[in-house]
Amino acid sequence: MTSSLLPSRRATCAACLRAQSACICHWVRPLSSRVDLLILQHPLEVRNAKNSARLLHLCLPGSRLEVGEVFPDLHALLYADGRVPVLLYPETPRGSARAADLMTQPDRLRLVVLDATWRKSRKMLHVNPDLQRLPRLALHDVPASAYRIRKAHAPHQLSTLEAAALALAQMEGDADRYRPLLQAFDGFVQQQAALFSRLNPS
Repeated sequence: MTSSLLPSRRATCAACLRAQSACICHWVRPLSSRVDLLILQHPLEVRNAKNSARLLHLCLPGSRLEVGEVFPDLHALLYADGRVPVLLYPETPRGSARAADLMTQPDRLRLVVLDATWRKSRKMLHVNPDLQRLPRLALHDVPASAYRIRKAHAPHQLSTLEAAALALAQMEGDADRYRPLLQAFDGFVQQQAALFSRLNPS
């Protein structure tokens, strides 16, 4: 479910919300996951052509994507269906210990992902106290990102899709399950790079 979508003057695909000439729906690879996924997307990311969260959401049909900076109904979103929410975010000693205790029961968990720049994600964390109280999951053995279309400050800073795919694989103990999701991401990146090259010839 998606809320608060920003208007666009161009004809857009109703599924991926991109211009029809730049539709990414052919990269969608539907997957089921044992861990539930909740994506909290900052409004500035909704129409960003380089953003990967929408592809992530479309590839995981059971996921939920909500747009905003402050989420008045956040408590209900986090704890719907009796699942236990875990925030994908750099860990604190207390938060990481709590998350480690939960990893043995992935079918009970909900992975919460903030889709925003680091600066905006810190703001989202600050203005949503329920997020601050969650156990945190940090990624281990992080590979270099394939997200070459967007500037990162370090090689291991991942896109939202890459980070979520690795987190779900880590939580479920299945490194191969989400490989199709990363392959879809590679295709998406190639498409966006080609579009950028056509619009900005050297």
